[in-house]
Amino acid sequence: MGIAERKLEEKQEMRDRILNGARKIFLEKGYEQTSMRNIANEINYSPGSIYFHFKDKGEIFHELHKEGFRLLLTQLKILNKVADPFERLKAVGRIFIQFAQENKDYYNLMFIVEEPAKSPGAGGFQIAQEAINHLLGIVKECQQKGRFKDMDTEYFTFMVLSAMHGICALFCKDRATNFVTKTNEELMEHGYECFVALLEKG
Repeated sequence: MGIAERKLEEKQEMRDRILNGARKIFLEKGYEQTSMRNIANEINYSPGSIYFHFKDKGEIFHELHKEGFRLLLTQLKILNKVADPFERLKAVGRIFIQFAQENKDYYNLMFIVEEPAKSPGAGGFQIAQEAINHLLGIVKECQQKGRFKDMDTEYFTFMVLSAMHGICALFCKDRATNFVTKTNEELMEHGYECFVALLEKG
C-alpha cells in the first residue's frame, strides 16, 4: 500500500470513528445538547481534528441519516425482483421492521431524534425522500394491478408508512410494555401481519 492509499484509509477510519462516537452522543443527549466538543471527548480527540472532517454537528447528523437510509434502501431494493407489487409491498413492511430490530440506533436517528429546521423545508428528513418515493412507486404499481384503486395514492402511502413507522417507533422507544403477554418482537411481527390481513381484504 502506497502513502496516498494509506492516508486515504486513515482518513476514512477517522471519519468512521467520528460518526460512531457522534451516533452515541446524539442518542444520549439529543440534537440540541450535542456539541462538537462532547463528540470529540467521546473519541478522545481534539475538537479541531473533527472540524477537519466535518464543518459542524449538523453535517455529522446528516451523514448519519444518509448512512441509515442507504442501508435501508439497499435492503428494500432487493425486493425489486419480486414481480407482484402487492407481495413486494407486504415484504417492504417486513424489511422495515427487521431493519428497526437490527439497527435500533440508526432507526432512532433517522426517524425519532429531532433536528431543528434552520429554514422552511430544511431538515435531515429530506434525505428520506428516495425511500418514500420507493414506497410510493410500489403503491402505484399495486393500483395499476387493480388494488387500492379507489384510494388517493399519497394518502394511502402515508397510511402504510405510518403503520410501519408506528410499529417500529414503539419498539425502538420501548413503548409497548403494557402488552404484558407479548414480547416486543411478537407485537412487531404479528401486529404487522394483522395490518397485512386488512390490506388483503382491501
